[in-house]
Amino acid sequence: MNEEIQPATVRVFIALAPPDEAKQELARELGPAYHAHPRMRWNRIEDWHITLAFLGEVPTAVIPLLRPPLADLAAARRPLTLALRGGGHFDERVLWSGIDGDREELHLLATEVRTVVKECGVAFAERPFRPHLTLARARRDTPSCAVEAAAGLTGFAGRPWQTERLHLVGSNIGRGPGPIHYRDITAWRFGGPARPTAAEPVSL
Repeated sequence: MNEEIQPATVRVFIALAPPDEAKQELARELGPAYHAHPRMRWNRIEDWHITLAFLGEVPTAVIPLLRPPLADLAAARRPLTLALRGGGHFDERVLWSGIDGDREELHLLATEVRTVVKECGVAFAERPFRPHLTLARARRDTPSCAVEAAAGLTGFAGRPWQTERLHLVGSNIGRGPGPIHYRDITAWRFGGPARPTAAEPVSL
């Protein structure tokens, strides 16, 4: 018998993901930075996301509790129109791109998502919501890389796009070695029922 052993905990967050066209547009803008700063820890393009609520490590049993209310929240909300714009850095270490568009509605969505999580009895460190897309982290011995790369994004203004789904994401399921990777646990279409994701990492 080879029954899959489920982990006792899972590291999760709730997020939005830009469409491929928007990510590719930003990746082209980052071309010079990729070339100039190859030692930065660049996030994989397929992992780019806008975190609405980071829950951290939670018991696996929490996932079934989150699914119904998050599905209802997504179904009741219209898609937002957003755009990737400019860039910046946190503490001269973390490079990010900014978010433009329906920012007021984006903040409201983040508040509603966090309210759902708390109503499910899930405790998490609630940090102020600062909409951004994390792109890379500079190594400690070359902190100026993030500052220089952010300066290169000053004039970037991406095309508008609509949010399609609300994503419940797990990071490094199985805790293998190597860089952090993200996989959808479930994703719900805004204004409609849940759609199955291409690759669901765990049966939670």
